[in-house]
Amino acid sequence: MGESPSLAQMIWPRSAAASRVHRFVSEFLGLEKSIMREGQGETIKYRVFAGTWNVGGEAPPDDLDLEGWLDTKADSYDIYVLGFQEIVQLNARNVLGPKQRSAAMKWQLLIEDALNNRRSAQDGGEEAMDQERDVFRCVMSKQMVGIFVSVWTKSGLRRHVRHASASTVGAGVLGRLGNKGAVSVRFLLHDTSFCFVCCHLASGGEVGDALRRNADAADILSRTSFLNSSGGVPAPVDLPKKILDHDRVVLLGDLNYRIAMDDGEARQLVRARKWSMLQENDELLLELSEGRQFYGWREGVVTFAPTYKYHRNSDKLYWCADTGHRRQRQHRAPAWCDRILWRGKGIRQIRYERCGGYRLSDHRPVRAVFHAVCEVVESKHG
Repeated sequence: MGESPSLAQMIWPRSAAASRVHRFVSEFLGLEKSIMREGQGETIKYRVFAGTWNVGGEAPPDDLDLEGWLDTKADSYDIYVLGFQEIVQLNARNVLGPKQRSAAMKWQLLIEDALNNRRSAQDGGEEAMDQERDVFRCVMSKQMVGIFVSVWTKSGLRRHVRHASASTVGAGVLGRLGNKGAVSVRFLLHDTSFCFVCCHLASGGEVGDALRRNADAADILSRTSFLNSSGGVPAPVDLPKKILDHDRVVLLGDLNYRIAMDDGEARQLVRARKWSMLQENDELLLELSEGRQFYGWREGVVTFAPTYKYHRNSDKLYWCADTGHRRQRQHRAPAWCDRILWRGKGIRQIRYERCGGYRLSDHRPVRAVFHAVCEVVESKHG
């Protein structure tokens, strides 16, 4: 691993994480200062919340409170980007039939309730509430079968968000259907382009399945393209059309990478909470170390428990004690399937954690918080 010249630009190896954290923070602070010196105008730093959750095809109860996951009591985030997978069951009817909008609408209402903390609005109405405080407004939401992305900003920031658009890429059955793939949303914030990519990659823990996930990721990055106009408004000619051309990019979702080791040994390490030893065999990190995919991406240090696979409504991991061959195939070794990566200058991750209090699904939601620097060019907005 030490011989790979590109490894330092990818996800941090866990053995070197501590030394790289200090250096990366220093580089970011230096970068922010250099941007302010070299730019034509000023820079503004925003706090971006990114979250991902595979909800396992389960409809959320009406009283599901998302405030814990979204950390709304902190009241310190400017942008929320929430990505879901499997908001509907991935059966033939949902994959091949008309879009099932009811699940997305329900999640959207729960998000709004949590962000604005008003399940019952006051009599003054929305305009009065806007004057009262800076509420959150949805910039864009987009669904492809079970993948759903919802982007929100504070209402005072909404006028600085321009050219928002979405793109979907199916990578499932026949390499095109939407049971797997990605929904991507991009926009300009002031004069900086952002792109958020919500993925659900190929599943499976057999030999060769990691390569299928790599192929899905490569397909998403190559095929995703944004239109030249959104809502009838032509976009600037130089606005990026491909994911990797944007200034700040965050990729999140159920990436489905597993632990490449004997199941029995993995179980022992989980019981002992030896996360770092498990991560030495994490497929995603192994792929990165060999330079096959995700070149140039970063991930924060994973210090939390595996995000998959749990019994629903329980904190018990889903591995079956019965060793009979009929039950053996139902076995699921624990893994960090749910991840958040980023790339680009002027963006720094400050939090990365699992939210264990949500037991609706066999996955646990994950969240990350970023500081993102935006450029404001005086000649355009003076």
